[in-house]
Amino acid sequence: MMPIRPEERHRYPADWRAISDRIRFERAAGRCECTGECGHDHGARCAAVHGEPHPVTGSRVVLTTAHRDHTPENCADDNLAAWCQRCHLAYDAEHHAATAARTREARRTAGMPPLFEIRERNCSCPTAS
Repeated sequence: MMPIRPEERHRYPADWRAISDRIRFERAAGRCECTGECGHDHGARCAAVHGEPHPVTGSRVVLTTAHRDHTPENCADDNLAAWCQRCHLAYDAEHHAATAARTREARRTAGMPPLFEIRERNCSCPTAS
């Protein structure tokens, strides 16, 4: 399960662990439910299985429970998905970038110095898929 930040804990129901376990291990039977929502082309359904090596990355799969609408208060079954960490992070990438930008802007307007300097550079590194 992905850790919940302490400042966000109040947004989750008291029985979140049971809800997440039910989605991941009863409904999904320990297998990633992503069918391409993450943007990766892995066929009909991602083949990642909780606790096993990931079929693409080789890292141990940690099945997580994703909120499709990014709203922790919405725990309706059709809003929740059991996804491996690769699919979950890819699905949330745009949301995480927007949240990080808002955090940086809030710190800037509050007069807080940045944690580190971001420098522009030309990089011909391949992008992650």
